[in-house]
Amino acid sequence: MSQGIKGIGGKILLLLLVLAILAGLTLGLSAYVVSGTQASFLDPDGPAPEGVDWVLVLGCGVRPDGSPSDMLADRLEQGIALYQAGWADKLLLSGDNGQENYNEVGVMEAYALERGVPGEDIVLDHAGFCTYDSVYRARDIFGAKRLVIITQAYHLSRALYIAQALGLDAWGVGADLRPYRGQAVRELREVLARDKDFFWALAQPDPKFLGEKLPLHPQ
Repeated sequence: MSQGIKGIGGKILLLLLVLAILAGLTLGLSAYVVSGTQASFLDPDGPAPEGVDWVLVLGCGVRPDGSPSDMLADRLEQGIALYQAGWADKLLLSGDNGQENYNEVGVMEAYALERGVPGEDIVLDHAGFCTYDSVYRARDIFGAKRLVIITQAYHLSRALYIAQALGLDAWGVGADLRPYRGQAVRELREVLARDKDFFWALAQPDPKFLGEKLPLHPQ
């Protein structure tokens, strides 16, 4: 009996050791992504980097009534403010329009137009289904080389890490203009998302959709 108990105890200890190693790797990769991008966080009231092609606003949830969620509205407000301050000549709005009845970029465009951004200075990426796709398409479809990315701070490190891995000169400005409900859960999920995109940035697969190139400055 005692040998059986010892055997079970050994298995439990081994399981705990494996779980501890996995947790350490998970948290370690996430911390690596964050630490490697902090220097690229910019103050929106500071000077703009030179030669920025695009201010890239990443999509987020849209309410059933067609209005932007608080997080999306704040991303747009921050992106529009930087555009109006002359950080770039164009806004690139990237989001999910994969279903007929769900159109993040349409909501984003309407919001920007209502705040006085001329239509010719708004470019829409309808296939920004995830952070990786949005950044990859900014480079390969829209010809971005130097861009400023707008999203909430917890998400910004991942977006910047992907951009830098793809060879872009990228900076980020946080859009945390208010508290958000459920943020603790988002922070936990983001740890796993950073780990996933660490490996995505290594492998660099094509996004779900590519298509015709639409560069800001055609050759």
